[in-house]
Amino acid sequence: MRAAYIEETGGIELIKVGDLPRPTPGPGQVLVRVHAVALNPIDLYLRSGLIAMPMAFPYVIGCDFAGVVEQLGPGASRFKAGDRVWGSNQGLLGRQGVAAEYAAIDEAWAYPTPTLLGDNEAAGMALAGITAHLGAFEHGRLQPGETIYVPGGTGGVGSMVIQLAKAKGARTATSAGSPERVEICKRLGADLALNYKTDDIPARLREFAPEGVDVWYETQREPNLEVSIPLLRKRGRMILMAGRAARPTLPLGAFYPRDCSIHGFAMFNAHPDLQRKAATDINAAIEEGLVKPLVGRAFPLAAAAEAQRFLEENTLKGAGSLSGKVVITID
Repeated sequence: MRAAYIEETGGIELIKVGDLPRPTPGPGQVLVRVHAVALNPIDLYLRSGLIAMPMAFPYVIGCDFAGVVEQLGPGASRFKAGDRVWGSNQGLLGRQGVAAEYAAIDEAWAYPTPTLLGDNEAAGMALAGITAHLGAFEHGRLQPGETIYVPGGTGGVGSMVIQLAKAKGARTATSAGSPERVEICKRLGADLALNYKTDDIPARLREFAPEGVDVWYETQREPNLEVSIPLLRKRGRMILMAGRAARPTLPLGAFYPRDCSIHGFAMFNAHPDLQRKAATDINAAIEEGLVKPLVGRAFPLAAAAEAQRFLEENTLKGAGSLSGKVVITID
């Protein structure tokens, strides 16, 4: 089978596209004919060696997938051959990745693909959607009628936070870096969409939520807590899910007297049952027409290295040429 893989960690130039043995599904696994793979920043960190996880070489890149069940392993019972599925959490903690024609996946990490979605969209919502859901509802405890602010509203996580929060009846605010992206945020359902390059974000948020926001879902790698913490409501929740090297200053005087809290999490720490619960909720919102994943650019499998380079330029180097997810399509 064709696959994009590395034989050691390091630079993007180490990504190869070639033939690897087709995997055989083990107990509780399904063999998926992969049609689309979405890339995430963690893919860059794993390939480069910045994050050390168990990794068997040749290591197939990619965490998020969408495709069709080809074969069931012993004891697998959640799906049948021919079912469309999507999921995440591959390529992590010793598991092989999915940027290949076939992938053997524990059925606990696979979910039915909504009929309204193509494979590119289904793969594109995987890690980002589950991360958005866990952060907003499991850790942020967002309730209908509450207010949530998420910067980067056209990013993978940000775009899903806006839509999922709106689907639950929350008031949503976000920001983006151009008039065109602000319009995308509005189309996604944001009640308040700001341009962080031209708008006074704190002033506009105070107008929008005079008592403060209930949940601040931080997606940026260098958060400014001196700005965000004072904008929280009493008992407000700050969600942190990025920024491994960040060392922000915490304004304690604006934090603890108002019973505020900070919640940090990584989605791959969540139990499969909890992630399945999030996926089921996401699927229901999609079937109701309330959520539509945002795909920014698609690359063929042969251009897997170019796809990672494009993602790296936008997530780590601030190129600003991406809205939504980067996807690899596999014919």
